[in-house]
Amino acid sequence: MTRRGWMAGSRMLGRSCRHGLGAGLLLVGLSGAMAQGLGPPPPPVGSFQGTLPAIPPLPEQPPRPKAKTPPAPVVHEQVVARNDRRPTVHPESVTMMTEAARRYREIAEAGGWPILPAKASLKLGDEGDLVLQLRARLAAEGDLPLAEKDNPLFDPGLAAAVKRFQARHGHSQNGLVMGPTLKALRVPAQDRALQLAESADRLASRSFGFGSRYVVVNIPSASVEAIENGLVEKRFIAVVGKKDRASPEVETRITNVNLNPTWTVPVSIIKKDIIPKMQKDPEYLAKSKIRIYGASGGEIDPRLIDWKTERATAFTLRQESGAGNALGQLRIDMPNREAVYMHDTPSKRLFLRDDRYHSSGCVRVENVRDLAVWILEGQRGWDRAAIDAAIQEGKRRDIRPAQPVPVIWTYLTGYVTPDGLVHFRPDIYGRDGAPPAPLPDPADPQPRIAQPPAVAPPPVPARPAARSAEAQPRPENYDATGLNARAAAAFRPPVQRIDP
Repeated sequence: MTRRGWMAGSRMLGRSCRHGLGAGLLLVGLSGAMAQGLGPPPPPVGSFQGTLPAIPPLPEQPPRPKAKTPPAPVVHEQVVARNDRRPTVHPESVTMMTEAARRYREIAEAGGWPILPAKASLKLGDEGDLVLQLRARLAAEGDLPLAEKDNPLFDPGLAAAVKRFQARHGHSQNGLVMGPTLKALRVPAQDRALQLAESADRLASRSFGFGSRYVVVNIPSASVEAIENGLVEKRFIAVVGKKDRASPEVETRITNVNLNPTWTVPVSIIKKDIIPKMQKDPEYLAKSKIRIYGASGGEIDPRLIDWKTERATAFTLRQESGAGNALGQLRIDMPNREAVYMHDTPSKRLFLRDDRYHSSGCVRVENVRDLAVWILEGQRGWDRAAIDAAIQEGKRRDIRPAQPVPVIWTYLTGYVTPDGLVHFRPDIYGRDGAPPAPLPDPADPQPRIAQPPAVAPPPVPARPAARSAEAQPRPENYDATGLNARAAAAFRPPVQRIDP
């Protein structure tokens, strides 16, 4: 195309734009110029004639990652107030709980307190009728002064009252009315009276001898208190028995601290846990460093036992000491018929949970070495550094405290501290209002501080007899009849409840 032709086309385009000429007419005018070197003219607007150049596909872009939303902070509802020095159990506990139960019955008989809606949610700054209901509810138990009952605003004073309520129920003191705090607020007054009365009855049925130093485990609180001269010196988070393997109520004395303990697996755990695990994984015992011993003390090969039956209960299963031991690296001995005790654990993650009801009856104690130091006060040479060093050596060692320390495990869903403040905890085992347990047979009294059952001595023969060949020790015979008989005998009471 010549320069003159290109300029003519440009002038034509300008005139067509000024005079409003159509695009089709313009294209006709340009067709000559196209023929001279610009290629074929484009198809008319609105037409599908002609071939359009192919458009290359865009390269696939990887999806942009979504921005991660930071997780909401964990707010624990069931907490242990480590710095609270008021003991759960003290010499006036039964009297004070009985009086508190009477006061709560009076509240119930007078009509009780307002019950907030199940889906209520209140926080600082809210206003309205629900706030008024909350104020009336808190005032009924004394968490809020009566003079502040008629303010419809959720102000800092009301938030402080909510926190007082949360502290009495073992909740995180965040001032928010929701979740477990709302659930506790909705419990009627008559139920609270029942909790206090039932707890008082349970504690009154025991005969705990208070001393200047003693240890309390309140099972519903999942906590341990070391008490001296009426004040809590140390308070520990604990893990207690699950519902189907409940921690028992006992009172006895702490007689030993065991370092690097071994664990003799009780019959109940062999049946409920070990046998099912061996059925799934024949190497479970080897991985867990658990050995099997016969009646004569000889070690038994696990492959010789039929794990589809309960015959394994006829043997002694013992786990070696070490950090992976089910008892951890420290056990606190306290003789009792239930064969339970307090101990360390390799499963320390459970201490971070709100629901700390996961053991098979024993009580796992967070920072149990600190509790051991407190128990061994007065025993020269056994401070925290000495205990740590002895554990590091890896040898089994038993240490007696200077004086046995009284200990009580109790089940108090309602209790009163020495300052008169009423506290509540969840009824995890469903014992409040349940039928009373059968009374023990008077012909077989149970001592309060029980010792392991005595073994009767063998009868003395009338005259010495020559030892025959049949009386010589023989290899153990593990036939089906003998094993079944030994397994049946192993389930005779007492059945131990010890953590796996």
